[in-house]
Amino acid sequence: MLRSFLEPGQFVRHPAHPEWGRGQVQSAVANRVTVNFEHQGKVLIDAAIVTLSPID
Repeated sequence: MLRSFLEPGQFVRHPAHPEWGRGQVQSAVANRVTVNFEHQGKVLIDAAIVTLSPID
């Protein structure tokens, strides 16, 4: 099982969907990351497939 390096509250972008805007991590359990994006809403991401880009 993979462990996500993302933490709740962290801001990210989806590399394949820049139009979704900035997203805030809501939860990260193993490889399941729930992110609330500005223009897409809440999305469940499989971190084993998609590498989200953290925003500093």
